[in-house]
Amino acid sequence: MHNRLSQLYVMLQNLTNSEQGQDLVEWGLLASLIAVVMIAGIHPIATAVTKAFTNVSSSLA
Repeated sequence: MHNRLSQLYVMLQNLTNSEQGQDLVEWGLLASLIAVVMIAGIHPIATAVTKAFTNVSSSLA
């Protein structure tokens, strides 16, 4: 029983001293930034594509 508690204590100490969580947060922030930039960049492209389709539709009508 004492051995198991010691193992659990060591495992918890390793988790608290680990920096893997910090890396995960940094990657999450980077992915969020990329997503926001992509969403912001899509709007002008969508407007241009809509305008092009409208011009084609007008020409065919």
